[in-house]
Amino acid sequence: MGHKNVLITDYVHPSLLIGLKSMGYECTYAPETFRSEMEALLPGYTGVVINTRCAINRQTIEGAKGLQWIARLGSGLDIIDLDAAKEFNVDVISAPEGNAQAVAEHAMGMLLCLSRKILSADRTTREGDWLREQHRGWEIAGKTIGIIGYGNNGSAFGRLWKGWNVRVLAYDKYLSGFGNEFIQEADLETLLEQSNIISLHIPLTPETKEMINDSFLSKCKAGSVLINTSRGKVVDMKALLKALKSGHLSGACLDVLPNEPPMQSPDEQQRLFLELANYEQVVLSPHIAGWTLESKRKIAEVLLSKIKPHIFQQ
Repeated sequence: MGHKNVLITDYVHPSLLIGLKSMGYECTYAPETFRSEMEALLPGYTGVVINTRCAINRQTIEGAKGLQWIARLGSGLDIIDLDAAKEFNVDVISAPEGNAQAVAEHAMGMLLCLSRKILSADRTTREGDWLREQHRGWEIAGKTIGIIGYGNNGSAFGRLWKGWNVRVLAYDKYLSGFGNEFIQEADLETLLEQSNIISLHIPLTPETKEMINDSFLSKCKAGSVLINTSRGKVVDMKALLKALKSGHLSGACLDVLPNEPPMQSPDEQQRLFLELANYEQVVLSPHIAGWTLESKRKIAEVLLSKIKPHIFQQ
């Protein structure tokens, strides 16, 4: 089968290392590796395990002559030049099944923080204030929740709402026939018109980049809430801020931003972020929706199950 080695560029569950070694791979565990360092090392490796910090472009793939597969910790494949990978016969493996539950729970948690003003209540109580009326929130029960994108993450988010006395609409441009007694399939226009809460679970592609723009938001029900745990660049930040300022959106929960970290972004993006951060009706987190102890293990298990066939191809 020849020499097999793997470069691992981010922190992973120990079971991934154990599993790769049991398949005969020699592992280089370098979780602090930056993209430039990875590019210099990659020509000597059979496989590589990456996360968002180490995106892989065409030039990197062209230079890595012995590379047979790229394993993505999680789901977003926008960090890999898929056309180049296909051209050079490099398999791309991802694990969207591994962190779907984590993403769904995080989205729900952010929404609860927003609806019950938990972040402000916690902060002011710690400061010694006892502000009850100022923190009167609103209930999710009785609302309509719209899910855009009904793959691993979207469907996991939908399942969480059983027993909440809510109506759940779901739209997916590339899927149909997934509706059941609890999830109602809907076209996008109907979903936007009727949903009080809209949650995005879509990949970043040329088609979805800044899909959430002025036109999209104008079609949303007045006073609705937007949740984004997918990719930051699917949202036009200027349009989002305009909708929040006018009150057309009553709030937003954002785990992802167009430029991450925002304070290391171009000046204009920093300005937009600081404006966004001033809104009490916005809940923010640093791209951690899929990051739990359990998802770290599950991602490792999924990747191992998909990498295993490669030991018979070398």
